[in-house]
Amino acid sequence: MDKLIIYALLAFVGWNYYQKNIATTQVDISSEPQTFQAPVTALQQPTNSFSCDGRQHCSQMRSRAEAEYFVRNCPNTKMDGDHDGVPCENDSRF
Repeated sequence: MDKLIIYALLAFVGWNYYQKNIATTQVDISSEPQTFQAPVTALQQPTNSFSCDGRQHCSQMRSRAEAEYFVRNCPNTKMDGDHDGVPCENDSRF
């Protein structure tokens, strides 16, 4: 009998908490749809220290940064064999 009273008391306290805090939360529903704009992100400008000069292979690069620049900005590069965006993965110099 004591357990039944304790359970009833807990249920009553829980129901009161629900009524005061959760059930009274109101949602503002407006008749006009809201439009959201995508956040503006700054585009990274290419580094001026590198330029596309026809080099295509890892053995022609002086650094990993230079290889990454060439893969992103220059045509016909052959430095990213698996096309995952990471050039010269097997080159031990970098």
